[in-house]
Amino acid sequence: MQVQFQKNSLSVSHQDNVFQLHPVWLRERLPGEEYFDIDTHQRLYEPSSIHLELQITKAELVDTQLSIEFNDGIKGSYNINDIIKELDEKQNKKGPIPDRILWNAKLKKFPEAQFEVDMIDKKSMYNLLMDFYKYGFVIIKNVPTENKYLLKFVNSIGPVKATNFGEYFDVISKPNPNDLAYKPIALPPHTDNPYRKPAAPGIQFLHCLKNEVSGGFSTLVDGFAVAEHIKKNNPEAFESLTSTNLRYQFQDKDIILENWGELIELDKDGDYKQVRYSTRVDYVPPIETEKLEIFYQARKVISELYCSSEFELKFKLQPGDIMMFDNHRLLHGRTAYDANEGMRHLQGCYLEFDSTDGKLRHLARKFQ
Repeated sequence: MQVQFQKNSLSVSHQDNVFQLHPVWLRERLPGEEYFDIDTHQRLYEPSSIHLELQITKAELVDTQLSIEFNDGIKGSYNINDIIKELDEKQNKKGPIPDRILWNAKLKKFPEAQFEVDMIDKKSMYNLLMDFYKYGFVIIKNVPTENKYLLKFVNSIGPVKATNFGEYFDVISKPNPNDLAYKPIALPPHTDNPYRKPAAPGIQFLHCLKNEVSGGFSTLVDGFAVAEHIKKNNPEAFESLTSTNLRYQFQDKDIILENWGELIELDKDGDYKQVRYSTRVDYVPPIETEKLEIFYQARKVISELYCSSEFELKFKLQPGDIMMFDNHRLLHGRTAYDANEGMRHLQGCYLEFDSTDGKLRHLARKFQ
């Protein structure tokens, strides 16, 4: 790493890259109690008030301390490592979130965590969240099977996201339900709530309280692994699945919810952002015939892959298990069961990513 100052230009060479640091960019990061509140870490001034003609008059690096003077008389010192962190845009966006591990049905060792009382600030929670971000799911074992204990556990991570189904929902067989989840039929792989605005809930939890039936196996599919498979093997289908905008709608006697989105959504960098798949509530728009025929072929491809033994995990949740999974990445489902055999009772709720992201960043300060 090298720092060079010449004619109001400060350049930092790091990992084969050279960064030109703007005086205003540096100035709005100037540390000190007169600039940042020591309790909140928030600025005490409006950064747009900095004069745009600001210049650096002197810069010197000694060990890790970068001392700078500006032409308006303000001077200060930076830790050069803090500056370097800001220059790594990719790592800055991810923070401590690990790289994904895409998986298929060959995944033998499931990511698991053992429940502990008050584990929220422990290394075990840090490990749990790291596995969640790697694999998109984690099974938490030996959780108390008390009614609504799930809410206590999830609220320790962040506030539960309430929906029109309530703060939580009971997945049991019941008469005249407003969703197929409450019938003992098989549920094919799907993502939850693609009809919500601005987006489907990010994380779902299912807590097994009772599972006395011989059927009712849970299923999971890594939607991003399937998307990657299609991208490599069927580019035309991938293009259609990432560009065709579908409408999703839920309705019952009290509400109608509706939103739009692609079956595979990419972010601005071309990375996987979200998969949507809920064939009971989606509607394909009347686009031109040629594009529609390509899309229907592509949808058939992705549907067969989602249901194939190549990508689907199938397992039995036991009483005391909580399955935590990424609803933007994974599809979940279940096999049919006979409600006359006994009780199958899961309690579920949702959480948004800012809670897990924020908690992981906090725990990384302690354990990394």
